[in-house]
Order: sequence, then structure tokens, then C-alpha cells
Amino acid sequence: MRNQWPVLPIVAGLASGLLTGCGTESGGSGGSGSTVVMGMSDDVLATDPASGYDPGSWLMFNNVFQSLLSFPRGATEPQPEAAEECSFTDTRTQVYACTLKDGLKFSNGDSLTSEDVKFSFDRMLKINDDAGPAIMFPMLEKVETPDEKTVVFRLNTPDATFPSKIASGAGSIVDPTQYDADGLREDGEAVGSGPYKLDSFGENEAVFSVNENYKGTADVQNTGVTLRFFHGDQAALKKSLLDNKVDIAYRGLSASDVADIEQADDSSGVEIVEGSSAEVQHLVFNMDDPVAGQLGVRKAIAHLLDRDALIEDVYQGTATPLYSIIPAGISGHNTAYFDTYGARPSKAKAAAALQADGITTGKVKLTLWSTPSRYGPATDDELKAIAEQLNASGLFDADVQSVAFDQYEQDIADGKYGVYVKGWVPDYPDADNFTAPFFGKGNVLSNNYANNTITGTLIPQTAAQSDRGATDDAYGKLQDIVADELPVLPVWQAKQYAVTREDVYGLEYCLDASTVFRFWELSKA
Repeated sequence: MRNQWPVLPIVAGLASGLLTGCGTESGGSGGSGSTVVMGMSDDVLATDPASGYDPGSWLMFNNVFQSLLSFPRGATEPQPEAAEECSFTDTRTQVYACTLKDGLKFSNGDSLTSEDVKFSFDRMLKINDDAGPAIMFPMLEKVETPDEKTVVFRLNTPDATFPSKIASGAGSIVDPTQYDADGLREDGEAVGSGPYKLDSFGENEAVFSVNENYKGTADVQNTGVTLRFFHGDQAALKKSLLDNKVDIAYRGLSASDVADIEQADDSSGVEIVEGSSAEVQHLVFNMDDPVAGQLGVRKAIAHLLDRDALIEDVYQGTATPLYSIIPAGISGHNTAYFDTYGARPSKAKAAAALQADGITTGKVKLTLWSTPSRYGPATDDELKAIAEQLNASGLFDADVQSVAFDQYEQDIADGKYGVYVKGWVPDYPDADNFTAPFFGKGNVLSNNYANNTITGTLIPQTAAQSDRGATDDAYGKLQDIVADELPVLPVWQAKQYAVTREDVYGLEYCLDASTVFRFWELSKA
């Protein structure tokens, strides 16, 4: 998902049988305590779930809309939310049926039935917005509604991860009386059936109140949330937190800000909450580029990359080195890049890789392409540090160019860059979401890489396996192939941080590998 920037668990099997509820069912009578004010550097790019495919938008979707399933706090297996129960009804994981809870309503009082679920998925696929989540559902053939409480999804290929997909923001259910079947809603309003209502949405602030019509699993601990947008201004976000103008700073403080707060005494009145994260960042190689397209060049870069130095010097310990395309904490993770290239830089091995590819004269000229804020405030500094590492070997003459994100994405699509950076925030915590979007058909990297074993065998094989733990061998083979062929080079896995005033509680329940930020868990003394 969501080529975005960091917020600086083992996946359980998705059973093909019945999914039962988790926790107690809650109504929407309103929370207790006070309104919580949260600041973040991200923007919310869309209020319509058929369009938004970025962390800021999904933060809103996960709180304003319901999905049939959701990820409870700390969980990596989805459980019923708007649904009473869901299951695969066939042995090939191609027919998935859900029965809705009784008495579901949208925040405006309209009843929520199976027809609304069908409308939401049909609409999202029909609109097929370039910035939307329709790309996640190439397997969805049709949605049927045998009665007002039953929804049946028929898939054109087996996909055991389908429950996780519909548990994400992509599965948001909308009210057909409030959303056009053929076009996006662009008035900045939203009507859902989730724990919160969106009262107002502006350039600098969004205001949420408790949805009294909500019927689901969330137990709301506050009377509302105000979300303030700082549009990339990290200094202003930090100042607002320290000046007690926001209760929480989420997604946007720099590594140095976090380090400063960690080292400060207790008089600041704030504290850091660290959670697990499956967010990753890679260097991507254009396989058709005359320089980066040479395997010897890519191998030399892999032998020279010093991840530990990057983490210490640029990120000040707020990330961890990554040696696989599947991050630690996700079932199927291995250390293919560590095993192949090691952790310590080696000029000798880099030189040998170049020589083996017939590159023996002069330094390799190379430009590393960056974009200044989309993947984190330190991205440009990180790329400059990597260029310095390459140049220090005497084997490369590397420089860094940084361009605005819109131009960056267009140039990548046009094949203009040889080496560039991509960040990834997962849609759901499964190895499938770190492989199929990168190496499947129509992948998000646009780097002209194809491997028939991956696309023809391994991705379909792993997608069809309902016992997710049984996919480890196949994912291991996939990771080994990618490490050998080097279309991407993993750099780091994020640690997830938020900073809060001392009188705010529940933040630890909002930071986990599911990437769902749960407004309802927050309370303020």
C-alpha cells in the first residue's frame, strides 16, 4: 500500500472455517473522558474510501467506516466487525461468505444491509481510481446478496488472504444514498458506520465525534478526537506537543526529535510510546537502465551498503536494518540478503562483482533518486549517506537528485531513473502484501522486473494456501530468488513511535503491525 513514510507479530493462519467474534460487542452510546487532540505531519488525501490509499486516509477510514472484519488490537488475524461471522465455503478459497450483525446503521440512521456491502465493493472496483484500493482486488469476480444479511464474494482465483484484504481500509462500507456509484465524493464529508462520525474536515483540522449508531467491537474511551495536520512541518508539530496544544504527535517527528525527547528529563511532560511496525524501505533498481540494469552494479551496491551506519547516523536508532523483502515479525521472513551479501561492507566483494560483469574501467557513474518528504523527513539525507558509502569505496561516482513526489512518480513510470527509493506501509500483516504488490503483475515498483517462477508459481501457490504457516518454504524460495536477482535492495524496517502527553492513555493499543490506529483506545485524564 501506500507508498508513504514511516511512523517513526507472527501472522496466524487464516482458517477456511468459521471466524468467530473477538471481544465484546459495543454500542455507540458515546465514550467517557475528554476529547483527544492528535497532531500528525501526514495529510489525509481522501475522505472517500474508493480513492484514498495512503496512511492518513486509512487512519480516517478505520475510524469512520466499518469493514466486515477488522484487526483487534495486537492481532494479525482478522475478526468479525460488521459481520457476525465469515468463512470460506469451499475448499479452494474462492467463495467467501459473511453474515451481518443485526441492527447495523450508518451514522445518519440509515440501515446497513448486504446490498450496501455489495454497493461499496462494486463502486470501488467500477471507479477504479488510480489513487484508490481497487488494485488490491483483481481476484474479486462478483459480490452476491442472497438476502439482506448475507454477502457472498466469488473470486476468480484462490486467495486465502482475502479476509485480511477486506478487513483493511479497502473494505470500508459506504451508504449508497450518500455516495455516487460512478464517481468520487469530493465535498470533504464522510458517512460510515464506524465508531466515529466525521463532523468537519478542513485544510488544517478534522473533527470526529462518537457515532451513537455504531454497533461493533470497539469500546470507545473518549468523547471525540480532533486531528490537526502539520503538512510536513516537524518543528511545528514538536512545538505544539511541548506547548501542550496537542495531546499526541503521530507520524511526523524526525529521528532527532524522538532522540531529544528520549534524552529529556521528566519536566517536559511527554513520553514516547514505541510499538511494532512492518513498514519497510527499499532501494529499487530499474532493470532496463543501462547502469542499474547490470547485475554486477547491483551486487556491488549490495556489498557496499552499510545499514548499521545509516540507522545510527541518519535515523538515530529509530529503525532496524532489513535483510529481506518480508520484514521481521511477519510469518515467512528470512534473511536472504544477509546470507547472500553479509552485514559488513566489503570493497573486495563489490569490486569482484563488477569485474565478473565485465565492468573494469573507471568509476561507475550513478544517480540515486529521492523525493524529499513522502517516505520520511530523512530520506534525502539517507540517500546522500548511501552515495557517500558508495563513493568511499572508490568504485562509484554517485550523486543524489531529489524531486517533488508527483514528478518523481511520473518519472519512475516513464523509466527515467536507474535507482530510486520506495517506502511501503502494509495493507495487512501477511507476507503476501510484501511480495505480490512488488513482483506480481502490474506491480507498484515500475522497475521492469519479471520472474516467471515468482509470478507463475510462488505467488499463486502462497495465495491459495489457507494455512498461512505452511507458506514459509515458498516465501523463502521467493526471497532467495529476489536476493540473487536484486531488483530491490531492502534498507530498513521502521520502528513505530508516537509521543504523548502524560495524561493520555491507550496509545500502546494503537501501534502494531496491522497499521490500524484505533481512536477509540485513547483516553485523557
